[in-house]
Amino acid sequence: MSVLAIFSLSAFVVFTSFLSGVFGMAGGMVLMGGLVFLLPVGHAMILHGFIQAFANGWRAVMWRKHVQWGIVLRFVLGLVAVTAVMSWVSFSPAMSVVLIALGIVPFLALSIPKKWVPQATSRGGAELCGALCTFFQLLSGVSGPTLDVFFVRETYNRHQVIATKAACQLFGHLGKLIYFGLLVVAVPDEFPVAYWTLCLFALLAIWGTSLSKVVLERLTDQSFRKYTQWIVAAIGTVYLVRGLSAYLGA
Repeated sequence: MSVLAIFSLSAFVVFTSFLSGVFGMAGGMVLMGGLVFLLPVGHAMILHGFIQAFANGWRAVMWRKHVQWGIVLRFVLGLVAVTAVMSWVSFSPAMSVVLIALGIVPFLALSIPKKWVPQATSRGGAELCGALCTFFQLLSGVSGPTLDVFFVRETYNRHQVIATKAACQLFGHLGKLIYFGLLVVAVPDEFPVAYWTLCLFALLAIWGTSLSKVVLERLTDQSFRKYTQWIVAAIGTVYLVRGLSAYLGA
């Protein structure tokens, strides 16, 4: 990876970690969309999982007293079940498929009537959330919009939503790292990013996440939910157009 690419991606990591730190998602979508243009899909999934694991992990640490660990543990049960099933397939999507999935997932999440989706606290809700989020995580690299659907009717405040989603996403990205790192990418030694660069990205992800704390404190719960939906829908539109263009062009 060239010096220019490392510099550009470093700025991208800070920005997307900050964005995710404020809204609990969106940053991962932006980062994934950029990485698939720089790296093969399997390698992009690994690097994305690595960076986002640090970003979400640090966010969970910052707001640790707000994490609802019962929901997180149930989420992991669904995650493990789907990862085990997908491991038999060793599926690695094409770039156009990733972009189309990145574009469609937010609209699927927004279009489903809220009353049809069991919430994270309901019986089986967190397990179903973990299963669906893991499926989309392995398909498109992100699952934030899907995860958000299971929290839209909860009475949790923005701190509890951010903290609990961060903990869930931490395990989701660790699962993606294992899936693509051990099962899909056959020759890990060919990974095109140096170890020192990975360490740099990890530190920048933590820094960007830390910067978001001040902004989140100034948001209200109402504006937090409103801005999240608008931002994710806008990002989804861009990726859907670019994904369809890449697919039709191929």
